[in-house]
Amino acid sequence: MTLDDLHAAARGALDPVHYDYVAGGAGEERVLADNERAFARYALLPRVLRGSGRRETAVDLPGAPRTAPVLVAPTAFHRLMHPDGERATARAAAAEGAVLVTGTAATTAVADVVAAAREAASDPAVWFQLSPHPRREVTAALARRAADAGCTALVVTVDSPVFGRHTRDLRNGFTDLPPGYAAENMRDLPGAPPGGLTDVPMSPEVSWQDLDEIVRGTSLPVLVKGVLHPADARLAVEHGAAGVLVSNHGGRQCDTVPAALDCLPAVADAVAGRVPVLMDGGVRRGTDIAVALALGARAVGVGRPVVWGLAAAGESGVRRVLALLRDEYDHTLALCGGRRNADLTRDMVVRRGEPRW
Repeated sequence: MTLDDLHAAARGALDPVHYDYVAGGAGEERVLADNERAFARYALLPRVLRGSGRRETAVDLPGAPRTAPVLVAPTAFHRLMHPDGERATARAAAAEGAVLVTGTAATTAVADVVAAAREAASDPAVWFQLSPHPRREVTAALARRAADAGCTALVVTVDSPVFGRHTRDLRNGFTDLPPGYAAENMRDLPGAPPGGLTDVPMSPEVSWQDLDEIVRGTSLPVLVKGVLHPADARLAVEHGAAGVLVSNHGGRQCDTVPAALDCLPAVADAVAGRVPVLMDGGVRRGTDIAVALALGARAVGVGRPVVWGLAAAGESGVRRVLALLRDEYDHTLALCGGRRNADLTRDMVVRRGEPRW
């Protein structure tokens, strides 16, 4: 099955309200569409007579040595998509050698996600996406919970001072999880009664000082997700970030920002190799991975295609998505004359329709 086939199967299998939750974006969904269109604005300019019969595509990331260049980006509520939920996603990612970023709003607790990943690999890389809470003791408790569970990095989301306005969800009246489902990582946190849930945090008051406290309070590497402006990328590194993720939240927050891919080169220049730069948003094929790596990313995150694979076929569907992207990328690297990821350089990417010389 192709990624389009999995998407179609997922749409047929899901409650339309739940499908819209994943498929939709903020506002008029202009950014959602532009994330994908951005890749069509670029073309690869291959090199020749310097390739190899076997390519080396593994990358070293914080808390994830020798991992695939495509990782599972954080997405919420996997149990709405498939009964096995995040456990199936974790097993699939571990089996395919990819980092899984499990989220604050997962419907399976982080300890159970890591345990599921360990069913498929002895030493899987699971990162925890952390949404800073306005009460710092809650943020600290979430970070400790992730470390105790065996996560190998924290990914702090910084582009969500308030919830994005999702037109489809508002139209459908989807404002909370149905009975029997919860954001399990928000259970039993400071200030809540035993077994009680704390709201998933959004706060416009979160600051660089909060990031400082997160970095100081954990032994895990901390990556910052949701950076578009190069000045913020520099600040993230100065405040101790071990990596920067260029992302516009999959088009789910502000509907007037640029496509993530278009922001990638300037962020990569600002970071200047001090820490890895990653990106997510609109990656749908192996050629997209190649373009992103040539423009400065160390690896890319994939969100919605993973969810479509999960909804369509559970664990095997997620594995299919990751394997397809990995194999397409390797094929593209070969066509571009590459032996390793670093052979994809910025001079090998051109704007379509614009003369190069």
